[in-house]
Amino acid sequence: MTTSPLPTTTEETRTDEQLAPLYKVLIHNDDVTPFDFVMGVLIQIFKLSPERAYAVTMEAHTGGVALVVVEPREHAEFHIDQAHSLARGRSCPLTLTMEPA
Repeated sequence: MTTSPLPTTTEETRTDEQLAPLYKVLIHNDDVTPFDFVMGVLIQIFKLSPERAYAVTMEAHTGGVALVVVEPREHAEFHIDQAHSLARGRSCPLTLTMEPA
């Protein structure tokens, strides 16, 4: 006698479908945006600790790009827009991008 696998419940299926795809937010180095301003953006907008913000800023400064956070697409877009708005208000070319995680 063979048994068939138990069917997936509708509730389990809905939970899987509600998970938003995650995106990496990357910060790119430039020669104009002040180091302290970058750290402030990472702390204020992305809620990084000062220690983590320093590490991310240093990684971008030395390596050209650094991972800031991994979060759902809507959050990533919103945070990037906030950071770019702050930077443009100070005439800084700060650049953040996102890519699928």
